[in-house]
Amino acid sequence: MQQNANPSAAGAAGTVPAASPGDNPVARGRIAIIDIARALAIVAMAIFHFTWDLEHFSYLPEGLTGQGGWRIFARCIASSFLFLVGFSLVLAHGREIRWRKFLVRLAQVSAGALAVTVATLFATPNSFVFFGILQHIALASLLGLAFLRLPALVTGLCGILVVAAPVFVSLPGFDSRWLAWIGWFSDTMPLSNDLVPIFPFFGAVLIGISAGRLAVDRGFVAVMRGWNDSLARLRPLEFAGRHALVIYLVHQPLLYGLVALFTLVAPPDRDAIFLGDCTRACLASQDAAFCAAYCGCAERRLKEEDLFDLLMKNDAGPGDLTRIRQITTACSFDPAG
Repeated sequence: MQQNANPSAAGAAGTVPAASPGDNPVARGRIAIIDIARALAIVAMAIFHFTWDLEHFSYLPEGLTGQGGWRIFARCIASSFLFLVGFSLVLAHGREIRWRKFLVRLAQVSAGALAVTVATLFATPNSFVFFGILQHIALASLLGLAFLRLPALVTGLCGILVVAAPVFVSLPGFDSRWLAWIGWFSDTMPLSNDLVPIFPFFGAVLIGISAGRLAVDRGFVAVMRGWNDSLARLRPLEFAGRHALVIYLVHQPLLYGLVALFTLVAPPDRDAIFLGDCTRACLASQDAAFCAAYCGCAERRLKEEDLFDLLMKNDAGPGDLTRIRQITTACSFDPAG
C-alpha cells in the first residue's frame, strides 16, 4: 500500500474534499492510525506465537493455545488482520484498481505464504501450515476485488453471511486438507498449526471493505489522516505497521529459535507436564490411585512406541493420534498393563 508522508491540509482542517470515482484515497497521504493498528496486531500475534512456542517445547501445558481464552485471542488477531486487509484494499485502490501495485503486493504475500508452508513442513510435518493467515490474505485480496465497487451495505451483509454460514451449514466432505481451506469441515478439523479458512474468516475482509467504503464515501478518511500529527509519538509502531509482512515472516522463526536454544540450557520436564495434565483430567472422574496407575501406564506405553514426544509437541499425525487413543483406552481398562 503506497502512501505519501504529509497529511492533507483539508483533512487536518476538518473539511472533506470530494472524491472522484477513480480517486485512490491513499494517494493523498499515509494514514498513521491504520499502520499503528496493523503493528498492534503484529505485537498480539508475537505474544500468541511465543506462547505457542513455549507450549510446543513443553514449558506450558499441551493444548493451551488451542482452547479457551487463547483460542479466542488467536481468532481476534486473525480477524483484525483480515479486517485491515479489506479496509486497506479500499484505500489502496479506491474505485480504480492499480494492477501493477496490486500484483506486486500479491506476489510478495504469496511468496511469504509459500515460505511459511515449506518451513513448517520441515519443522512440524504432521501439522504444517497449508492455509494460514498469509494464504488467506493472498486469496482474499483477489476475491475482495469483486466487492470494491459494491455498496458498503451489500458488502457488509455478505461479510456477516460468510461469518454466520459455518454455524448453520456443515459439510463433512470438506474435512480433507484439499478442501479444508474453504472452512465447511465438521468436527474433524484437519491438523494444522495455523488454519484460517475462507468461512468464516473472509467475512472479516468483507466487513473491512464495507468499513473502508463507508470511510471513503463519508469523508472519514480525511479525518483519520488529520490525526497523523497527534500520533507522531507512535512512529515506531507506524514504522512496524508499514513493514508488517517482513516482521511477520521474521518474528516467529526468531522466537522459535530462541526457545529452542533455551531448551539446551534448561530443558523442560516433559514427564512432569504430561503426568500433571493427565492426572488433572483423570481426577475429574476417577480416584487418585486409579489416575496414578493410568497415567503411568499411558506414559510408559507412549514412550515404548515413540509417540510421547510427538504428543508433547502437538505434532502427531492422524495415524499417530489413532494409536495414542488406542493406548490410552487400553490403559483405562488395564492400568497395570
